Amino acid sequence: MLIFITMKQQLIVLTGAGISAESGLKTFRDSDGLWEGYDINEVATPEAWERNPALVQDFYNQRRKSVLEVSPNAAHYALAKLEEKYDVTIITQNIDDLHERAGSTNVMHLHGIITKSQSSKNPRITYPIKGWELRMGETCRLGSQLRPHVVWFGEMVPMIEPAAKLCAKADVFILVGSSLAVYPASGLVNHVPTGVPMYVVDPKIPNVYGFPDMTKIEEKATIGVPDLVDELMK
Repeated sequence: MLIFITMKQQLIVLTGAGISAESGLKTFRDSDGLWEGYDINEVATPEAWERNPALVQDFYNQRRKSVLEVSPNAAHYALAKLEEKYDVTIITQNIDDLHERAGSTNVMHLHGIITKSQSSKNPRITYPIKGWELRMGETCRLGSQLRPHVVWFGEMVPMIEPAAKLCAKADVFILVGSSLAVYPASGLVNHVPTGVPMYVVDPKIPNVYGFPDMTKIEEKATIGVPDLVDELMK
């Protein structure tokens, strides 16, 4: 008796600020260098942490509180549905956990995730945060102050190489809600093999070159992604 095993196609999704904004999260856009009224140099750099860790901690506590107060939107839920047919990996530039809460089971956070803390001495030592507040004085097993598990401006992005390898294996690639303005995440599309179907969902389509089989969907994520998923599931 012959047994045929059908392998699922590798579907890679890269998501950016646009998908979270539709859940009500205010996100950083580098047009003016401000994030909810804060200069990023004062709250989102290693130097800021050295100067005023209490200010940085409070800033991310407020961001974490905002994340916990919102819910996944239609785009998050639609992407989770793709797992019924495809081998899906979501690579996200966002530090929220909305993809996971929508049901996606394989999510790679390029810039960390705000619902975790990490050691100030060893970034590989991480802990889940209960609730929204991470307090000064809370330490890791090495005795160092716990900080948000996020990649700050000026820090290395440790997940960029694994993400690039995943993009190079894509059978289908989807870009959602990203302006491709933040390096090095912006370079991930260059690792997608030529000829792979690429779908770009955003009201303002970013400049993506070299993909003859690219479909542009000039819609908000909550409209464009569910429609695209319906087509891909057929």
